[in-house]
Amino acid sequence: MTSVDRWQLPDGVEEVLPAQAAVAERLRRQLLDMYRSWGYQLVIPPLVEFTESLLIGLGADLDLLTFKMTDQLSGRTLGVRADITPQVARIDAHSLGQSGVTRLCYAGSTLHTRPKTPAGSRSPIQLGAELYGDSSLAADVEIIRLMLATLETAGLDHITLDLGHVGVYGAVLAAAGLDDEQEQTVFDALQRKSLPDLEQALADADPRARELIVSLVDLNGDDSVLSAARELFAERAPDALAAIDALQDVATDIRRQRPGVAIYFDLAELRGYHYHTGIVFAAYVPGHGQALANGGRYNDVGGVFGRARPATGFATDLKALMALLPAEETGRGAISMPDIDDPALQDRVDALRAAGEVVINCLSAAPDPRCDRQLVERDGDWVVQPLNT
Repeated sequence: MTSVDRWQLPDGVEEVLPAQAAVAERLRRQLLDMYRSWGYQLVIPPLVEFTESLLIGLGADLDLLTFKMTDQLSGRTLGVRADITPQVARIDAHSLGQSGVTRLCYAGSTLHTRPKTPAGSRSPIQLGAELYGDSSLAADVEIIRLMLATLETAGLDHITLDLGHVGVYGAVLAAAGLDDEQEQTVFDALQRKSLPDLEQALADADPRARELIVSLVDLNGDDSVLSAARELFAERAPDALAAIDALQDVATDIRRQRPGVAIYFDLAELRGYHYHTGIVFAAYVPGHGQALANGGRYNDVGGVFGRARPATGFATDLKALMALLPAEETGRGAISMPDIDDPALQDRVDALRAAGEVVINCLSAAPDPRCDRQLVERDGDWVVQPLNT
């Protein structure tokens, strides 16, 4: 191994240097304080857990994203968390066990075996909120509002909210009557929005079923999408109508409370289809092709921990938010203090630090380069004055 190899990091794994770390920590504190003001309580799940609890209930995709190892104490398999959501569901269902509505939030590092997107990080700092114990659309609206407030607090605007509902695809699939193999092939093609692959997968299907499923590809856009879907599914997949009505109700509430947010409907959105049970949503901003935050309803995941509960929530990557923040003006510099043993000096330093100033001990002939002021003794008092005056 060469000296160059020793300091290289794995692809998709980044270090956060002081200037960026300061921005990330400031934003983390702002967001967690905001969540607290909405009634969300902070939890800090462990970095590793037994895979039986870490991976259960949220589909094969999470299994593939999770690094696994053998626990030297128990001999059981441990996983380094790739998603904090199932950990919070476990906390709600098993560790807390509260009745009624429970609101929890979190922020922590995760690790992925591979990036979710071509340019994505394998070590995102996941931050989010989950609401348990309420199955109403009002709970979904609250979580969506909190997600939008997260991006706004980060200084982002011109937000587009993408809304979907897994019940639409589920109803269409049930009406089409496909076998298991066809369902998987259709699902893969719809995830990629690939019309040629979808038509090939449905080549042997009933023509009416093929037309119904293929129609999903084009059901994305403004409110006219919902009108078209109602007309299309009224007779052939009537179970989809309740999901469409739910989308309309959520959009109406969000527009009333956040009139500046653009809303885009996508009835073929299948993100998290294998564990989501209702509304799914994502937030985008111009110039960033991937969703900055996403979430949805995932009822009864806690059932594997002995307590099935209604659940809805969202998550974002603090690193991705940080990369899009507007440039910040440089604040005041630091204060240099002489390295001497003087109780009066230490009292003055303690007072300055308590007031929010950065005071750096001068250990050499030259002050720290961040310092633009210094502490100087004048007539028995320690006063702050510009450096080198």
